Amino acid sequence: MKFTLQYKDPASQARAAEIVTDHGTILTPIFMPVGTAATVKGIFHRDVRDEAHAQIILANTYHLYLRPGMDIIERAGGVHRFSTWEGPMLTDSGGFQVFSLAGCRKLKEEGCHFRSHIDGSKHLFTPESVIDTERSIGADIMMAFDECPPGDAPREYAAKSLALTERWLDRCFNQYARTEGKYGYRQSLFPIVQGCTYPDLRVRAAENVLQYDADGYAIGGLAVGEPTDIMYEMIETVNAVLPEDRPRYLMGVGTPANILEAISRGVDMFDCVMPTRNGRNGQLFTMHGTVNIRNKKWENDFSPVDPEGTAFVDTLYSRAYLHHLTVCGEMMAAQIASLHNIAFYLRLVEEARRHIAAGDFARWKDELVPQLSKRL
Repeated sequence: MKFTLQYKDPASQARAAEIVTDHGTILTPIFMPVGTAATVKGIFHRDVRDEAHAQIILANTYHLYLRPGMDIIERAGGVHRFSTWEGPMLTDSGGFQVFSLAGCRKLKEEGCHFRSHIDGSKHLFTPESVIDTERSIGADIMMAFDECPPGDAPREYAAKSLALTERWLDRCFNQYARTEGKYGYRQSLFPIVQGCTYPDLRVRAAENVLQYDADGYAIGGLAVGEPTDIMYEMIETVNAVLPEDRPRYLMGVGTPANILEAISRGVDMFDCVMPTRNGRNGQLFTMHGTVNIRNKKWENDFSPVDPEGTAFVDTLYSRAYLHHLTVCGEMMAAQIASLHNIAFYLRLVEEARRHIAAGDFARWKDELVPQLSKRL
């Protein structure tokens, strides 16, 4: 994987770069649509690529491990061939699922024992088995196995969790070095910086991951309950340590405003379920604020879904029609809203890149952020 820094904003830490993988080139800042089961929920790959202009998508190690299982994916020739997504892909490690499955998992030094949310069957994720699973899936970027503590975790718990994550990280990189990709292309492994909301733990974690000289670095454990200003503080703390010549990936964040603020603090890569999850619930993101399309006020609004939007659904359908589909519970409502939102997120980071290149990102961001938070 090759990372080339191209532009820097003079009034912030924002930067624009190029990441080259064996499955294609990624221009940053970039938003990566979440494809939990090797699909972006409710949207054809064609539209994710051609309408939303996504350059890279995610798949989820935990979910693919349970269904369809590694045997099927290996027989298909890897996740790219299995899903027919030809561009770059990233797999998370299952660490966040460890966090979210708190009621049915046990953390031990060897790894995480858990029960499947599907059938209650028992399983064990270790750092080694997760790397093996990610090798079988075959994404271009693999994430190291970690524990994601809650945002309000006490310091003692956060420190203990970080120590475990760091021991697991060493085992991940050892297994990564012992294994090779199965499908004829290179896979990169990103370590994840944890440390909850404690600056000294975050600095320690960021300094620790440098020893691996990785192709890129991730910031995890944010947007999990901590205040927004603390999240921004942690991003600044970590990015002051992470190298400038590698991509920085902020995991699971967030709102459009969150993304712009994180870009201004030096983050390059983002993912979040918000565009599709909120879309399925009738929320649309626009440059002028958010729309709850369920509200009766849109019942007689025959203007386009988003006259400034870039996806075909934005100008083909009216808000009145989308309101109708939504209140009727039609599947097409979720499809329209999800595609609109994914396209909006990609347009937002594309605009951010353009303003970074032009040297006026900070001013543009400061003017736009208050609008993004409005409710229309």
